[in-house]
Amino acid sequence: MNNEIPASLHDLSRRDFLRLGSVTAVGISLPQLHAEAPSPHATSMIGVPFTPVEPRIGIIGTGGRGTSLLRNLLAADVKVHALCDIVRSKAEHAQSLVVAAGQKAPELYTSGDRAFESLVARDDLDLVIIATPWNWHVEMAVATMTHGKHAAVEVPAATSLEDCWKLVNTSERTRRHCIMLENCCYGYNETLILRMIHQGLFGDLLYGEGAYLHDLRDELFSNQGEGLWRRTVHTQLGGNLYPTHGLGPVANYMGIQRGDRFDYIVSMSTPQHGLDAYRKEHLPASDPRWTELYITGDMNTSLIKTAGGLTITLKFDTVNPHPYDRINIIAGTKGVFADYPPRIYFDGQPGGEQWGSIDAYKEHQHPLWKREGEIAQKLGGHGGMDYIMLYRLMECMRQGLVPDMDVYDAAAWSAPGPLSRASIASGSAPAHFPDFTRGRWQERKASQIATQS
Repeated sequence: MNNEIPASLHDLSRRDFLRLGSVTAVGISLPQLHAEAPSPHATSMIGVPFTPVEPRIGIIGTGGRGTSLLRNLLAADVKVHALCDIVRSKAEHAQSLVVAAGQKAPELYTSGDRAFESLVARDDLDLVIIATPWNWHVEMAVATMTHGKHAAVEVPAATSLEDCWKLVNTSERTRRHCIMLENCCYGYNETLILRMIHQGLFGDLLYGEGAYLHDLRDELFSNQGEGLWRRTVHTQLGGNLYPTHGLGPVANYMGIQRGDRFDYIVSMSTPQHGLDAYRKEHLPASDPRWTELYITGDMNTSLIKTAGGLTITLKFDTVNPHPYDRINIIAGTKGVFADYPPRIYFDGQPGGEQWGSIDAYKEHQHPLWKREGEIAQKLGGHGGMDYIMLYRLMECMRQGLVPDMDVYDAAAWSAPGPLSRASIASGSAPAHFPDFTRGRWQERKASQIATQS
């Protein structure tokens, strides 16, 4: 929706770095960075079901991602009542898709950066989907929940711990869900392996690995789409800018906030070279982008320790040549799974110390993929996971179920962004995760994605 990063994100970045500077100057411990002390009297949203409803949807942001989500929602027979974007032609294109699906033309909100405020104030919406640049996610989600609607926000949900707490506190105060649209939790491989884990096939879990390794240099320097804003973040923030695609599935495997929780993170980054090298090769000296100073290290590597003693390796690099890879490894006392390409090894399996194919384990295919896999794959959307994610969210709303992913997941999976920066700033010292659940992470024992039928 928004084509530029406003001054507020620059200001937030400066405040964070000044704050970290004071940490190293006066020796304040990293756990004290968790700041925004939550209300001890807050009522948790853990286990809170939706009120059964036929979902009425509004969408903020109708660019490439928002339009892709819209197509999947229409395939799931969802009513779309309102669309918002600062580029009217994009909103009108999205509107035409809704009309072509046989629905009444949704109302458009295109008057500027604050047009979303009118959309969320409507009284005929149950859920607002937010598919905008990252710096707008929290403000839009908070406005949505404050006006009595559930929010479904693209990844990452937040880029600071303060904003993670803001989402949690607003969700608890308004009794509205805030769901981060982490589609990778619904991939075919991820859901199959998750069910195998909960059936005990991997034994006691030990470690996992996740990543977002994706060569986005062409997109980052594009004069349209995400190129209009996403490169700018590389001039403002370091560490892991995009942790959730690799981390979400591993968190589900390990039952994070469902019997275990992230405890602390240790992080380090390489020097920054990739964007400079690409700019030198592709941009003339007269291009204004030569004035940009990139501060995000090319490869960020972080180690996370859980309260239960498990470890997670998390990586991020979008500015160097590398085949797309989320790594997606999970290992236990009985075996290990690794993705890209998918392969599996169990103790004592035929063939000696050779990887095996996961094709032999299709009996564990997730019920959602059994029922909806054909239409999901026809629609595309990251191999079908987008449709499965949205279909399941609509199912939860229609049937009055507890959502698979809640605001505590949105906060915890986004937190490695700011915590990786805190660790780096302190010489890779451990940075502790806040307990966004306020001690209730042990009340659940399994991801609902694993146990749903």
